[in-house]
Amino acid sequence: MATVVLGSQWGDEGKGKLVDILCDDIDVCARCQGGNNAGHTIVVKGEKYDFHMLPSGLVNSKCQNLVGSGVVVHLKSFFQELETIENKGLKCRDRLFLSDRAQLVFDFHQRADGLREAELSGSGKAIGTTGRGIGPAYSTKAARSGLRVHHLVSDVPGAWEEFVVNYKRMLDGEQKRYGGFEYDAEEELSRFKQYREQILPMVVDSVAFMHAALAPGSNKKVLIEGANALMLDLDFGTYPYVTSSNTGIGGVCTGLGIPPSKLGEIIGVVKAYTTRVGAGPFPTEQLNDIGNHLQEVGAEFGVTTGRRRRCGWLDLVVLRHSTLVNGYTKLNITKLDVLDDLPEIKVATAYKYKGVVQDNFPADLSKLETEDIEIVYDTLPGWQTTTSSCRKYEDLPKQALEYLQYIEKFVGVPIGWVGVGPGREAMLAPSK
Repeated sequence: MATVVLGSQWGDEGKGKLVDILCDDIDVCARCQGGNNAGHTIVVKGEKYDFHMLPSGLVNSKCQNLVGSGVVVHLKSFFQELETIENKGLKCRDRLFLSDRAQLVFDFHQRADGLREAELSGSGKAIGTTGRGIGPAYSTKAARSGLRVHHLVSDVPGAWEEFVVNYKRMLDGEQKRYGGFEYDAEEELSRFKQYREQILPMVVDSVAFMHAALAPGSNKKVLIEGANALMLDLDFGTYPYVTSSNTGIGGVCTGLGIPPSKLGEIIGVVKAYTTRVGAGPFPTEQLNDIGNHLQEVGAEFGVTTGRRRRCGWLDLVVLRHSTLVNGYTKLNITKLDVLDDLPEIKVATAYKYKGVVQDNFPADLSKLETEDIEIVYDTLPGWQTTTSSCRKYEDLPKQALEYLQYIEKFVGVPIGWVGVGPGREAMLAPSK
């Protein structure tokens, strides 16, 4: 059975730290969706590693790592990221595998991403993408006009010539859509010829790879890490202010070719407050001293983009919606220590639209942007003492424990870990 780690809010919850801890005892770590628009930081023995597309199981020298078929892969960024972590002493190329069904991201996808965002900005409808070409790449995938890893590495006669034809057809479509921007196609194609030789040893049939790891008797422990988070899910997030893949539990199965029966523990990572990057609704956002405190104390800047994260109180309506979709069996609460100095802490428990309580997070986002919406809060006492020095869950201040118990009771899912600092030793687990 595979253990799954998913973001429960709008991303940036600190999934990488839990994955890092769990990877100590893992044989296979797999990414199921997204691209290099994701990002998290792992600190190992004082060395900081920034991951964007590669699985964080690479930090474990005994762990095999798979970039699954649901991931869209920008090979230039793939190798840059790999080179960066290898230059820090993490030799891992022989433990990294790439699905032959993964979709390729080209530089012209990134160009189109920027042009599309600029177009939307003119009408005040910008989404706030990372500009990494993720949306355009998934669009060509859905339109059945994209190219996949197996197209690049195929040894069938004439395969490269066909690759070039399809590449130029895609590029021509983007140039017609966005006004014939200048582009050096031959330079990119030349690089892809080199990439072909570099990735050949890594390419695998990911379906066979995953099922071999999960087969009865293999005794392998498998960890699946999702990118982004449920509220950025293409179907169940704050559409259209979402990413272009299924970031929830469904994306795990479709992105790796495994059935739900192969999934065991499903862990939702939850920041002790709420943040998001980019445009879109954020009901509990605090554009005041509270928001500034959370941003500054929490060092809320995106790993991938460097953008300032918007900050607000914990939204339990969001968390309940996320739990319904993903079916979490445990929660990991992160960055509890950022709340240490606050005299009181608010949590959103409901939305009222025209005075009527909304049972679920609404699909119609316009409801959240009117004067008819009211966010219902409960106020809990703060603990106003440091938690970052605590090394046992039970040593947390009484009010902090009550805050955590409130979350557990509201969502109906037990807390398995609480983070009170950046190091591994600051991840606390309740006694059994």
